Formats: sequence, C-alpha cells, structure tokens
Amino acid sequence: MWKLFQRKKKHYGEIAPEDIFLDASNIPEFNRDQMEGRIETPIPRLYLMVLGITCGCMITFLAYRAFALQIVEGERYAKQSKENSLRNEILFASRGLITDRHGVLLAWNEPNEKATEFPWRRYIEADGFGNLLGYVKYPARDKGGFYYKTNISGADGVELFYESLLAGVNGLKIVEEDVGGRVQSESTIRPPDEGKNVVLSIDAEVQRVLYNTIKQTVETAGFVGGGGIIMDVHTGEVLAVTTYPEFDSAVMTDGNDRNVISGYFEDKRNPFLDRAITGLYAPGSIIKPFMSIAAFNEGVITPEKKILSTGSISIPNPYNPDKPSIFRDWKAHGWTDAREAIAVSSDVYYYAIGGGYEDQKGIGIAAIDEYSRKFGFAQPVKDSFFSVKNNGIVPNPEWKAKAFNNDPWRLGDTYTTSIGQFGFLVTPVQAVRALSAIVTKGTLVDPVIVKKGTEGYVPPAKSTITSIEPRYYDIAYEGMRMAVTEGTMRPLEFPDIHVAGKTGTAEVGSRKEFVHSWATGIFPYENPRFAFALVLEKGPSTFSESASVSMRRVFEGMQMSTSTQMYLH
Repeated sequence: MWKLFQRKKKHYGEIAPEDIFLDASNIPEFNRDQMEGRIETPIPRLYLMVLGITCGCMITFLAYRAFALQIVEGERYAKQSKENSLRNEILFASRGLITDRHGVLLAWNEPNEKATEFPWRRYIEADGFGNLLGYVKYPARDKGGFYYKTNISGADGVELFYESLLAGVNGLKIVEEDVGGRVQSESTIRPPDEGKNVVLSIDAEVQRVLYNTIKQTVETAGFVGGGGIIMDVHTGEVLAVTTYPEFDSAVMTDGNDRNVISGYFEDKRNPFLDRAITGLYAPGSIIKPFMSIAAFNEGVITPEKKILSTGSISIPNPYNPDKPSIFRDWKAHGWTDAREAIAVSSDVYYYAIGGGYEDQKGIGIAAIDEYSRKFGFAQPVKDSFFSVKNNGIVPNPEWKAKAFNNDPWRLGDTYTTSIGQFGFLVTPVQAVRALSAIVTKGTLVDPVIVKKGTEGYVPPAKSTITSIEPRYYDIAYEGMRMAVTEGTMRPLEFPDIHVAGKTGTAEVGSRKEFVHSWATGIFPYENPRFAFALVLEKGPSTFSESASVSMRRVFEGMQMSTSTQMYLH
C-alpha cells in the first residue's frame, strides 16, 4: 500500500546545446549583439602560436642585446662611461644695442677672442659718452673654472638703468666630452633670449660738439670741470648731456688697464661725477628770471617800475652803527626795469624785490623758497634716468638753523639768496626743467633719455605751476632775449640764430677766489624748442672764458654740420 504513496523519481537526461539553440532560433527576443542565443567559439590555435612566437622573438632579442652590452662590449662601454663626462654650459645672451636717435651705434657686441662663451662689449670711440653710457661687468669664473657670476651686467649710466631691457636671459645646453676634452655631443636645453635694443634721444654729433667745447674751455681757462645738457622743452627728450672730465666706457668694461683705472679714482676732479645730472652748484644769476616772475605774481613790483643801482646798497648794522652792511652789485647799472634787470643782471634790483630796500617791498625768504620749489629747484626728477639722491638746496631759516648751529636768519641772507648765492645749490638738469616752464607758461617738463616711440620710452612727467599769470612768463622771456642782444649774454648773438638766455657767475671759496660760470637759455627764440644749461666748475675769479663763450662755440659747431643745423631754426 505504501507503494501507492511513494513518489516516483524523475530522471533528467543530458540536454545537448544544439537542442536549446535550435529552439531558441525561433525566439526573436534574444539580444544577439550580447551573444544571447549564440554558442561561444574557442580561440583558434593558430593565433596562439603566432602570439607565442612573437613574444619569444622579443625576449630573445632583448636577451641578446643585454648579452652584447654587458658581456661582449661591456668593457668598452665601462671605459667610455669613466672617460666621458656631461656638463651644463651657459649660453650667454647678447646685450641689446644702444644707438643715438639716428641709429648711430653707441654700444654693441663683438666676438670675444679670449672667451668664446660671451661677446665683448664695445663703445663708440668719440669722447663725451662715458658717463652717459656707463659700462658693464663681464661674467666671472672661480679658480676651478666655474662661473660664479653668469651675467653681463650694467654697472653705470644707461647700461645700468636699462639693464632689464639690455641684458636678455641666458640659455643652457648639455655638453658631452671625452677624456681629452673633445666634444662628443651637445644638446640645447634652453636657447638664450637676446637683449632688446635701446634708442636714445641723444644726437651723437651734438653730444660730440658739446663735450669738446666744454673740454677745451676747462683746460684753457683753468676750471676744474664742466657739464652741459640740451633738452626739448615740449617732449623732454634730451638732445645732448655730457660731462668733463669723464671715464672711458671701454677701459672700465675691459678692466685690464689698471693704471688708467687707478688714475680715475685718484683724480681729484672726480671723472665719475656726472656734472650735468648730479653736479650741485650755486646758480648765481640764472635764477633771476624766476625771481622776477615771483615778484610780479606777488604784486610787490610791476614790470615797468625802475630801480636805481649805484653799485651797492647799504644796510645799517644794529650791532655796530659805524660799520653798515654793504651788498654790492657787480657794476652800477643806473635805473633798470624788469626786462633790463634780467638783461644786465642787476644785483641791486633783486636785492630790492627779494628782501626789500627803502620804499621797495620784497617778497621775503618764504616766497623765494616757495617759488624756487615751484620751478623745480631742490625738487626731484622722479622715477627717471635723471633721478638723483641729492636734489639741492633752497636756503631758508630752517636750513640755516641746522647748517649753522641755530644761527638766526638775517636780511642779508635773503639778499644773497635772491641772487642765487648763500647755500643755494641746483643741477643743470633742474635749470633746463625750470626753463621749460617759461616757454610753456607754467608746465615743468621732466627730461627723458629714450627716443619717443622706441623700446623703453616712458612719456615725461609733467607738473603744472598754478596761479601765475601767463604774461609774467613773457616778460621774463623778453628780458632773456635782451640779455643776448644788449646785455650779459652778447656772445650768443648771431645774425641767423635767435637765442634767449641768462648768465650766472657764482662766487665760491672761503675768500671768493673761485667762481662757477653758467650759461642757460632757450632757442630758437621765436619758436622755442630747446633749453640748455652749461656750467663750468670752480675756475679762477679772473677766468678768461665764460660759459656763454663756450656755448657760442657749441652753436658754431652745430652750424657746421648739416645734420644738426635743423635744431637751430
């Protein structure tokens, strides 16, 4: 009976794949792209044989090369690895060229016969460019032959100030050498980036004429040195700027002539002082046109009022009535108005309008200080090739208290300051910048040394003098023209060159036995474009040739060259 309840075991036989796929072939839902409904086929044996043979060949080749390098040629390569060496070599960047405004080469590079790695720096042979261009210092090696200084770097002048443009960036290469020092291979890692060219605003011919003239006067008339600058009063571009004595850029760069270089440092005249840019000198009478403008503007005198000069003025001495203080004029000029006072350079006129005398009121030392600074004296030329650390002095009570141990300011100090003496100190650059304000009727134009529109050019900084009537500038300018036609600057009178100018003779020395001689001015008069300042430093009081005579030679030299005549008219 129990057999009735016993479940019958089912037997499942093996099902062949083709039976399944035979049935599945009629089912459309299989995704055949995913191998559904298909039987997998094994990789053919031929493919496996080809792959195996290929891998075997590669392994055999690598084994052979390893055997050849290490066993067969191992000794040769070991010797080569010991004898050959790799080193880094600097690819020195050539410095950029320096040219004048017309493309005349002032500084350039030549192949170096002694050290092929970097070129020699060469300079124009004409005198007058040493302090302007400066010099460079070459790369330097230690005793082991390795460079510890890898740049050709500017050391003074334009070479130093425009170092970032001129220097470029050095490159690098790897050199393989054998034991005999023979190069086996080279590979440039980084090519050098050559320096950029700098085009100066300088005219090389005008520079040469200005320098040679100053040199001649200094040597024949007994001055210590001299400097000069010519500047475009509208653009600030400097046409010439030079100093004497100077150093030679090539000598300083090469560094081989120790005797000459030692002579530079031992020379008491200081050839490293650029007298046109950093030289500080008592201005003397060249400040008188600016004192006139100040007096007009302060209302203490009209341009037409005349003041009598009998050769001196006398001021009572409160400490000793029997010995009044005498302030002398350089000669008796008689009655002079503003224009005539500038032309003949009357000291008495400026004593009166500066400190006051009898019924003539003066502007006083505070106003002298204020207006002097308005015209740029004792003020910096900012962020420029012409910037200097010491900007000069305009004397005032505070300055005197510090310089003379709290000595009080006296009326006589105002008198001597009003004629550019006492502690007054200015540079030739400040003088031409002040003259630019007369031409532009109140705009001070800073000088620039790079030609407009070229690499490194920066427009000149300009500042405006406010609250001065334009006609006052005209009166001062007319007085400066009279100085040439009938006054102290007669050497600059030409039939076809019209110049307006002002001389200055500043006494120096404990016994006033020396003088600085100045010539400043503007040309052409009718269409003013250029201002100039030339100073001769510390000559004998009996000097035979003045700065105005020197400046005449400059104009004569410019007349003789067809390339520079265009500046005169």
